Amino acid sequence: MGKHEEKKDIDQIYKDLNCNDEGLDSTEAQLRLNKYGQNALKSENVSPLKQLFSYFWGPIPWMIESAALLSLIVQDWVDFSIIMVLLIFNAAIGFWEEAKAANALDALKNQMALKARVLRDSSWNEIDAQNLVPGDIVRIRLGDVIPADVVLIKGEYLSVDQSALTGESLPVNKKSGNEAFSGSVAKQGEMEAVVTATGAETFFGRTAKLVENAGTASHFQKAVMKVGDFLIFVAIGLAMILVVTELLRGEPLIKLIQFVLILVVASIPVAMPAVLSVTMALGALSLSKKKAIVSKLQAIEEMAGIDILCSDKTGTLTKNELDLGEPIVFSAPDKENLIFMAALASKEENGDAIDLAVLKGITDKSIFNGYKQTSFSPFDPIRKRTEGSVSTDDAQFKVTKGAPQVILDLANVTGPDREKADTAINEFAGKGFRSLGVAKSIDGSKWEFLGILSLFDPPRDDSKETIAQAGKHGIKVKMVTGDDTAIGRETAAQLGMGVNMHPVSELIGENADPSHLTSTQSEIIEKADGFARVFPEHKYAIVKALQERGHIVAMTGDGVNDAPALKQADAGIAVSGATDAARAAADLILTEPGLSVIIKAVEEARRIFERMMSYTIYRIAMTIDIMAFVVLAMLVFDFYPLTAVMIIMLALLDDIPIMTIAYDNTWLDPQPVRWEMGRVLGISSLLGFLAVIETFGMLWLGRDIFHYPVAQLQTMLFLQLVAGGHLMLFVTRTKKAFWKSPYPAPKLFWAITGTQLFAAVICGMGWLVPAIPWMHILWVWIYNLVWMVVQDIFKLSAYRIMDNKAEHNQGFIKIANEPIFNKFTHHKK
Repeated sequence: MGKHEEKKDIDQIYKDLNCNDEGLDSTEAQLRLNKYGQNALKSENVSPLKQLFSYFWGPIPWMIESAALLSLIVQDWVDFSIIMVLLIFNAAIGFWEEAKAANALDALKNQMALKARVLRDSSWNEIDAQNLVPGDIVRIRLGDVIPADVVLIKGEYLSVDQSALTGESLPVNKKSGNEAFSGSVAKQGEMEAVVTATGAETFFGRTAKLVENAGTASHFQKAVMKVGDFLIFVAIGLAMILVVTELLRGEPLIKLIQFVLILVVASIPVAMPAVLSVTMALGALSLSKKKAIVSKLQAIEEMAGIDILCSDKTGTLTKNELDLGEPIVFSAPDKENLIFMAALASKEENGDAIDLAVLKGITDKSIFNGYKQTSFSPFDPIRKRTEGSVSTDDAQFKVTKGAPQVILDLANVTGPDREKADTAINEFAGKGFRSLGVAKSIDGSKWEFLGILSLFDPPRDDSKETIAQAGKHGIKVKMVTGDDTAIGRETAAQLGMGVNMHPVSELIGENADPSHLTSTQSEIIEKADGFARVFPEHKYAIVKALQERGHIVAMTGDGVNDAPALKQADAGIAVSGATDAARAAADLILTEPGLSVIIKAVEEARRIFERMMSYTIYRIAMTIDIMAFVVLAMLVFDFYPLTAVMIIMLALLDDIPIMTIAYDNTWLDPQPVRWEMGRVLGISSLLGFLAVIETFGMLWLGRDIFHYPVAQLQTMLFLQLVAGGHLMLFVTRTKKAFWKSPYPAPKLFWAITGTQLFAAVICGMGWLVPAIPWMHILWVWIYNLVWMVVQDIFKLSAYRIMDNKAEHNQGFIKIANEPIFNKFTHHKK
């Protein structure tokens, strides 16, 4: 791209690097290797031990660890053992799933440049690319990955594919004095070059530094922290009230501490991180079957909420290959002959993208029978055309193709034909198409202008449908490309996207510092359909600006230039064939070309989100139910409504089978979903409050109707909390009426049914708890089924009120943004 194409003074570079075109000797090379370090990016690997310990850090683990510590103080080894099992189980699940994702990422990685041809000790040798140093002289040939940042010094030209770095879809021709960057690929030619930068100092490395500074805390992490804080606040607050009151009543301190300790551990969501991790891990497994590898589990939750997808154009929305457009015929008999003549001026073995595109336009290869290409001159940046000499049984001629102005001048086209050709070339350029002139000569001196071919990078077959699907899912797709604005607009038009395309350098300038963007610039970025002529720092700034305006942003990319934005995005998606840097920065790695798998990932993510949401609401409501009921019952009736054994069993029966919610069938939300903590805490608090009333109702039945003694009353209340809690999950798992939602997954249904039956058997047989009659067990179930309907009615009403309020607020915002409203309010001021 123009920004990087200035010509360097080679003599000055030799002087700055203290070297010459004869290369370095081994001693000097070793000294420089010691000084500059290896030609590789430093990767800081977190030790597995440190990663494992991170799962023991945070509000919920702290709470559990405090409970374990108190168990040690009172020497209650049974409670301590149960608490530690739950804590370690939670950490092990998270660590195991993250490790599996990391291994999948490592399996995808491969080195970009392993070897380099270098002039050392006055002879050419092949060495490991990581041992290159500034001042080395290297030779670059067709097919080589350029091993470091270099300045070309000797040779005719080098055609370099640097799309992975700058986003340009076509190779760039470079000559002596031009820079070439680490990670780009030599497509044509052969040149010598001097190494100017290695490792972290390369263009690749500087981009990687941008990646280090990029990143945003996931909404999942924020939500879990908020839920944890809320539950800890509730649990500790109620526990303190209970402790103070009971101490004033003369309750023995040790017995009280033991009970409160167990109550707090049963109330806080010990298994919540594990349940959410398992849910996301199973989602990651499901996505891997859909050709999407999850490298960060939190990305699944982020995918559910994205409302903007910034998509790279080349190779993602398009095929990253050239196709022929509609040709303009001049003296050729027809367009088929025009393409055929251009094909005779092409050579398949050279692998040139334009040659291959022209040859692909010949559907019937038998047309070449009888034609023999006797010589061929490939394209070079000086002549700017290819030329083929062709012989048949009765004739010989030459054909050429290349830059249209060069071919027009070669054929000496003037007058109306020249005007027609210039108009066609300008029209193609306006669409972002590349033009090729084609000419033929019998004697090699007088050329006949045959016509003009157009070339373009065609959209992928599934891109248009995928973009339409994204729209139906409430996701706006914005094109981000390193190509020119005209190319971006033409591609966008073909894909049914908006054509409000902005050249980013004009929009946000060269520096592209997100902190310096004005509100007007941010608003333009938000409203734009796409961006052209984009550099790495621009992509990062675009994502950051959209995030600051309240959007959850996904970014797709495949190149080093995409890495900072991929990491900064809420969901960074490395597409099929992405570079090492892009994969390392991404949250989701696609192993299949195109965007269609992203829609599958979004759908899967939204289902997973619903599962996590339903469990979170359930767990908060259950915490309120258990904690508030036990504390209030002790304060009002001055007795222990549950024994310590019952509370521990309740914790196990509540959390362990609930992990099957990860397999649940869910409703697919057509719009992006987010953690709206006000709604989550509102619904869960309402259901928790109703559950407390429900449990007190059972206390009244057991004490005043069945006239149970305390021991049997405790058993009935234990069964009530197990049955009521699990039936509440059927209420929380959907925003709709529980009988209208998708049927529970068999694993979830039978896990809940199994624990219910197990709890009933415990209570009926008197295992670890005093027995109660089987008929009363049946009454407890009937009572809870009635309450389940009551809770569902309240839940539906609450959601309806919240939705109406949200619609009212949206309507007001929309009216406030209307010009007439703004004009009125401005006038009033």
